[in-house]
Amino acid sequence: MAKKVMLVGAGGVAGVAAAKMCQNPGTFGELLIASRTESRCLAIKTDIEKRVAAGVGAWSAAGKNATSISTAQIDAMDVARLTALIKDFGPDLVMNIALPYQDLAIMEACLAAGVSYLDTANYEPPDEAHFEYSWQWAYRERFERSGLTAILGCGFDPGVTQVFSAYAQKHHFDTIETLDILDCNGGDHGYPFATNFNPEINIREVAAKGSYWVDDPTGDKPEVAVETRKAFAKGWWVETAPMAIKREYDFEEVGRKDMYLLHHEELESLGCNLKGIKRIRFFMTFGQSYLTHLKCLENVGLTRIDPVDFKGQKIVPIEFLKALLPDPATLGPRTKGKTNIGCIFHGLKDGQTADYYLYNICDHEECYAEVGSQAISYTTGVPAMIGAKMFLEGHWRLPGVHTCEEFDPDPFMSELPVQGLPWRESFNPVRVP
Repeated sequence: MAKKVMLVGAGGVAGVAAAKMCQNPGTFGELLIASRTESRCLAIKTDIEKRVAAGVGAWSAAGKNATSISTAQIDAMDVARLTALIKDFGPDLVMNIALPYQDLAIMEACLAAGVSYLDTANYEPPDEAHFEYSWQWAYRERFERSGLTAILGCGFDPGVTQVFSAYAQKHHFDTIETLDILDCNGGDHGYPFATNFNPEINIREVAAKGSYWVDDPTGDKPEVAVETRKAFAKGWWVETAPMAIKREYDFEEVGRKDMYLLHHEELESLGCNLKGIKRIRFFMTFGQSYLTHLKCLENVGLTRIDPVDFKGQKIVPIEFLKALLPDPATLGPRTKGKTNIGCIFHGLKDGQTADYYLYNICDHEECYAEVGSQAISYTTGVPAMIGAKMFLEGHWRLPGVHTCEEFDPDPFMSELPVQGLPWRESFNPVRVP
């Protein structure tokens, strides 16, 4: 029986998630799209209804018992109003595809309304460039007592990378000793400088200190100055200066790219949930033009997140910069090239060392032809829809607050190629030094 879902957010990722839900009307019967700016919700609704009517390609089956779409205006930080809207619509699940600053407010509203929750990125306070799971993990007991499920970080990374890890652990390893997550965007949008997802979040993430997870700090010898070693769970964070560790990797169908070590949230949960893990790192590719522009913006103060006085008003420079940069949701028609995102594992199977690479390649132009989006939004929005599908169909239902590797990966992995994100594997990958 088709279910009701409320989607909070109306950016590029939300548009993809909504579109993919409407390609699966047997699961998603009714959809409410709610955002601070309702006109953006209406634009998503109008575009989807045109694609359903055309019935081309992946949309060929969407016209049969088509998903009903409605829209609403809401400030997600207004917990009382949001709770009332959730109760009025009565969804089976609330999908949070808004800003990470809003995660806790939406979780509060879900608890008050008695509805389960899913998001694509973990909480980040607006006044600090710092993100970790602790704020949301603090909700575990409340969701457990309410019998509600909260699924955290169900995009690609985090999200699919954690499903990949659970799949590798279930099928190919007795213990996983090292994991490197590689995120490569080989796309070209033609702008001198633009970000492929929310500029404010993207720049804060890239400008933050890098870090990686190790099980034994005494045995680790990083090649850059270590600023902090912070204990966490059964291991340690090794913290580095931003963009201090660089590697080069030859990505299939993209080519050789420079990639840099960043902190990323899934390292935190995977350090708790992978058996035998000794080190986890996250790398993302950046071109020199992007890095040069970013450094210039940092040097003149436009990436600051603290308010400054401007003509008698308080403004946050990074919010002003966001208003000047291209909206990621508009990059689709101009972006060409491919993404390649995946995980390289090393560990033991039946007493023998084993290597395994599990990854996806996604084409920007194919994504635009299907849903009007570039591949960055597509590779986040599709997994969010699949995570919702897993919950609604009963595969991923567990009271409490959980990350994606805590669930059975097999039904999710089966859906990925069906929904437009086929995965590939290699048992002899080139490892990252």
